[in-house]
Formats: sequence, C-alpha cells, structure tokens
Amino acid sequence: MQRRALLAFGIAGVVAGFVGSRAQRVSQQVIGWLSSESAGSFETAMQAFRQGLSQSGYVEGRNLTIEARWAEGQNSRLPDLASELTRRPVALIATHGPGALAAKAATATIPIVFLTGGDPVQIGLVKSLQRPGGNLTGVSDLNVEVTSKRLELLRELVPRAIRFALLVNPVNAARAETVIREVRAAASALGVQLEVLNASAESELDSVFAKIRSLDVGGLVIGADAFFAGRARQLGILAASYEVPTVFVYRDFALAGGLASYGSNTSDLFRQVGIYSGRILKGEKPADLPVHQSTKVELIINLKTARGRRLTVPPALLARADEVIE
Repeated sequence: MQRRALLAFGIAGVVAGFVGSRAQRVSQQVIGWLSSESAGSFETAMQAFRQGLSQSGYVEGRNLTIEARWAEGQNSRLPDLASELTRRPVALIATHGPGALAAKAATATIPIVFLTGGDPVQIGLVKSLQRPGGNLTGVSDLNVEVTSKRLELLRELVPRAIRFALLVNPVNAARAETVIREVRAAASALGVQLEVLNASAESELDSVFAKIRSLDVGGLVIGADAFFAGRARQLGILAASYEVPTVFVYRDFALAGGLASYGSNTSDLFRQVGIYSGRILKGEKPADLPVHQSTKVELIINLKTARGRRLTVPPALLARADEVIE
C-alpha cells in the first residue's frame, strides 16, 4: 500500500512538473522590436523600453522574449525585417521613426506600438489621436515641431551670426522636407541665411562638420531624425572637436560637448512605448489606446562649451534651462 502511494505521488509530481513547465512556456510572450538603427546606438532607448514593460510585469528572460531586428541605418531593409517579425510570429511589434510605416504595411492584425515625430494622423499611422482604430497606437513627440525653436535658441547664443546651417537626413525624405520648410521659414523671420547640409551615413558626419568651417556659418541646427538620434554622443563630440556651436534634440548630445539640446526626453518616450506594449500584452486593444502626445521639452545648456567658444549665454536663457552643465 505504501509502495502504491509513493508511486502515485511520484507520478503526480512528474505530471505537475510537466504542467508547470508547459504553463511557463505558454506564459512566455514573444514581441518584436523593429529599428532603423543599430543595437549599439539604441542601448539607452532599449533600457527605457524594458523599464516600461516591467511596469506591467513583463521582464525579458523571465516571461518575455524580445526579437530585435536592426536595419543598421538602411531604411530600405525595414519592410523585409518587419515581414520577418510577422512570420515569427510575434504578439506585438514595437518600433520607432520610419519603422512604423514598414510595420503597418507588413501586418493589419499584429498590434504595433510606435514612437514617431510629427502628426501620426498626417503620416497615415492612425485614424485619429483619441481613437486610433486598427492595430496601431503609440507615442508622438514634439521634436520635429520645435526644430525652428532650435534655430531661435542658436541665434540667442550666437547673436552676431547672419548665416546658419541645418543638417538633415535625405534618406528620410518626408521628414527632411518638413524640417527644411519650417527652419527656412524661421530663418526668414529672423533675417538670417540658411545652408542645408545632408548626411545619411556615419562616414559622412566628419565631412559635414569640416565643411561647416568653410561655409562661414555661425552655428548648426541638427534636425530630428532616428539616424541622428542614435549618434547623439558622437555628434556632440564632433561639435566640440570642430568648435561648431550646435543645437540638437537630445540631452546626451549636450553631455558629450554640444552647446545645447532642446527636445523631448527620449527615455520617457521609449518608457511610454514599453508601458503601452505591456498594456496590450495584458489584453487592451491598440484601437482603444489614445496616442500619447509628449507635451514637455527640455532645454539643456552646456555652459562649459559656451565659455570655451567665448559665447555669452543670456541670463534669461539660463533661467529657462532645465539643466545647466558647468
């Protein structure tokens, strides 16, 4: 009798272990990450994305697997990479910038959470901000809208300059055209001239800064673009090395020696993408989640860089800064 009981107990333990193992496998969610950039350039963004997911209880390696696809700066690869994720298949695709349209073209059923600049309705991602409809929702930042403000800031920092330069990524043509149009209008209103420069590969960035010296411009505004976002530190170092007063979007740029940054907090934005992703994994529908619109921009001024360029930062501008690096 005792032997039978022990045998029954052993069988029950094996069954329980099998059921538990199966339940663990079933609870393991697989999501896709689609980026136009490289893994190395987006470490901070991915960390913030994971933090957002953890707020819903999803932790990579425990109950979550992230299948990442990186286009390495080649936007033409995004459609194929998006299709790979749909064939995996994944429970959700998180993406940013030009990856959003590629993901939308690849699937009408898998939920997609995006981060984009500009108006998601105008871009064609969602039907409306409050009721997105379909399988997409996400986060919209202000980084494109405030590009002209960066020129105004630069003019305050270099008030005697009459010519400035703008750097855009021609591969992202729609974004570049929007940025150029808005900054040209701002330059006209300020009574200054504008030179437009292009870069779409890392190897071109050095030559851009070298060219700026020959153009005799007072400073550079870098347009909001995923390609530049992943190289914020590199751009800050180049701006410091070539002694070009430059304003960009991201705090990392100012920390690396850039004169100033003005834009949305990137970590907050990608954390929100993670939060939305977690909510969808728990059962909410993207069609019912309003697009989260960023409402705050941060002004970071590197006072050490300004002094090195012999620039005087107006006290009123320092008072407006969210952070001053000395």
